[in-house]
Amino acid sequence: MKRINNYLAILLATCFTFTACNDDFLNTRPLGEVDETSVWTDINLAEAFVVGIYAGLRNGGFHEQMLASLTDEAMFTHPGRGITTVTEARSNSADRGWVSNTYAWSDMYRQIRATNLAIEKLTDEKFPHTGASTDRLIGEAKFMRAYYYHQLLRYYGGFPIVDYAYTLDAETFLAPRNTFEECVNFIVKDLDDAEALLTGQSAIPGRATKVSALALKSRVLLYAASDLHDGPTAAAKSPDLAGFGDLAVLAYPSGNRTERWQKAQAAAKAVLDATTGNQMGLSAPVDHATGIQNYINNSMARNGGQAEILLGRYFINLKQEDGGRQGLYNGPNGYNNWAGNTPVQTLIDDYEMMDGTKFSWSNPAHAAAPYVNRDARFYASVLYDGAQWKPRSSANQPKDPLGQIQTGTYEITGGTGTHFGLDTRNSSIEDWNGSYTGYYFRKFIDANPAIVDQNTWQQVPWPVLRYTEAVLNYVEASIELGQEAEAKAWLNQIRFRVGQPAVTETGEALRDRYRNERRIEMAYEEQRYHDVRRWMIAPQAFSRQANGINITATFKPGQSLTTYKYDPTIYNYVYKVIDMDPGKENRKWLDKMYYVPIERDEMNRNSDLVQNPGYDN
Repeated sequence: MKRINNYLAILLATCFTFTACNDDFLNTRPLGEVDETSVWTDINLAEAFVVGIYAGLRNGGFHEQMLASLTDEAMFTHPGRGITTVTEARSNSADRGWVSNTYAWSDMYRQIRATNLAIEKLTDEKFPHTGASTDRLIGEAKFMRAYYYHQLLRYYGGFPIVDYAYTLDAETFLAPRNTFEECVNFIVKDLDDAEALLTGQSAIPGRATKVSALALKSRVLLYAASDLHDGPTAAAKSPDLAGFGDLAVLAYPSGNRTERWQKAQAAAKAVLDATTGNQMGLSAPVDHATGIQNYINNSMARNGGQAEILLGRYFINLKQEDGGRQGLYNGPNGYNNWAGNTPVQTLIDDYEMMDGTKFSWSNPAHAAAPYVNRDARFYASVLYDGAQWKPRSSANQPKDPLGQIQTGTYEITGGTGTHFGLDTRNSSIEDWNGSYTGYYFRKFIDANPAIVDQNTWQQVPWPVLRYTEAVLNYVEASIELGQEAEAKAWLNQIRFRVGQPAVTETGEALRDRYRNERRIEMAYEEQRYHDVRRWMIAPQAFSRQANGINITATFKPGQSLTTYKYDPTIYNYVYKVIDMDPGKENRKWLDKMYYVPIERDEMNRNSDLVQNPGYDN
């Protein structure tokens, strides 16, 4: 023991001798971190900080649970994720149900603090860099602050405006919610600043530009002009909102609504004047096959479709993120995928026929062949019974050599005489992952057979802001201002590029046609959730039970087949619309669901907050 203590004494003496000669021994920096002073003296480190602010976009809308499943677009297949808490209107401040971290209150304010810090430091006279590079970073930080605040605005309504970075020595951490109008004005001011600072800057994929600032402004002002945010209109349509004592937090209590539509129209037109999308400006519809490919290109941002993305969340195989797993999350169980967010029949039925007429189950020809001669966007967005898809895995190809979607029950020769489709909940392949609705989501999923969804990540960007959204915003504002010819001229450009004929309606019929067009064109892009609310049609649209299709096929006289394939010359197919079992999902609408409740923990932290109507504190 004495010998060990002697060695320890020598070691300590050596250490003290070393530190006496070198005062920096204890003044070292962690190898994986950079101190704040260094960040705000180095333009490259400052840029890295600003780029980090984009992390709040997460995976965009590419989550295993998608916002579509909170709407009449889709139904989520798997239990226990908080989806039905929302769709059954059971949300409250203690249990809000599923809330994505792309709009959760605390997540947004965490990112907003980072934007405030960046703006403060980059505009401080002590920051040693000036010029275009610094202007770009300030512009991006202001854009992202506007973006995160707009997320709060469209999910919760008015929010406490905080335009500085809180520090631990702050006098108070309490703040009341600002009015809806004040919040809109603050966001628009940030976007105007961002536009000016980003003008002339070269575009960098995944980062804000002048045009993305214009596009976000267009969205914010369109929402601001809508029914839900006009106080008198909202109060007339909803007793819950009429009885809310702080309605100015959620809407304009008064004022000139026509002026709001004019501002929304002008903001959208600024986007249209600044850039263009893919295959716009056509004077007649393209052929059907070209229409399908055009929509696929736009959805996948390829072959000209890149022009659609005004701000995207991009994914690369070198960094395997969940945003590259849409094939796994939403693909058919018969391909060893999870069938997460499956289209419901109400969405399927809203896709027009090729000639522009409505689909109807009352039409015998439609009912006998519901997947024939539909809008090109249907084939580019949905996997339905008999649709041609990828080759199945080598183990499953003998069951389906052709790679066709199988969501029905079919008669076969031999054995039991019945074949349950490989993409059903009675499948021999991962039946627990089968669709309840009889459909699968194709949009955003790479059809390349080399992309094996359960094993391979794909590189498809999430469209945070898309050119066509700005076009639709312009159309909507033009309709509301009575400028119908202008509205139809732009709406028909969207339709022509997918092969659909021109719309000719006027008045309320034109408004309805536009709303359906927006529903179809922007399916699964997190638009429907907000559109139905701001139009205040949720009591009709979101109270309907989720539904799907039941398909049976029996042999035509004299036919037989031992390995099933889709073939109307061999089989008689019968299609029957079915509602979901209430035990699976029992959809309901209450007007409190126009807004997400502020989480109880946030209410407890900030006694100045007012909760949204219909929720207790």
